[in-house]
Amino acid sequence: MPRLQIILASTRPNRVGLPVTEWFRSRAEAHGAFELEVVDLAELALPMMDEPNHPRLQRYEHEHTKAWSARVDAADAFVFVMPEYNHSYTAPLKNAIDFLHVEWQGKPAGFVSYGGVAAGTRAVVALEPVLTALRMTPVVNAVNLPFVATLLGDDGVLRPNDVSEQAATALLDELVRVEAALRPLRPVRSAA
Repeated sequence: MPRLQIILASTRPNRVGLPVTEWFRSRAEAHGAFELEVVDLAELALPMMDEPNHPRLQRYEHEHTKAWSARVDAADAFVFVMPEYNHSYTAPLKNAIDFLHVEWQGKPAGFVSYGGVAAGTRAVVALEPVLTALRMTPVVNAVNLPFVATLLGDDGVLRPNDVSEQAATALLDELVRVEAALRPLRPVRSAA
């Protein structure tokens, strides 16, 4: 079974990304096509890029980078759960992506974005060329949650509408299809 890594890109205290990520994780679990791993960038707590060598060389010196490399390398597909900050994505997300290079290649990326009227879509548009440069394949199907605060209950649980539920299923279906198509194109993992 392929492994889907769900990456929570917001690191702010009291972030809406936690209930959004939990909702999507439960949708992915019910979908049943992937083994799941959630990565919270706040918990990962990578320092700002501190490796002396270019990541394409994979000559990592720090244990946090080696551990991050192993986690990303083991994933077969990704979903970025992301807010929009100033028409773009978060600095912790860019940093986490830039720590690595080869590990991302040949894998599909999906998006669950949230925010106000634009639903985080400008952040997705800003991130897509970065992922393409890493030879990832951003999928078109996405979940966009506008006015996300209105979808939170008093208990802090996200309650999306039927359109969002259907979008989550479409995103997961597309990730299954694209992951299988890309698998033969991925770099061969070393047996190290």
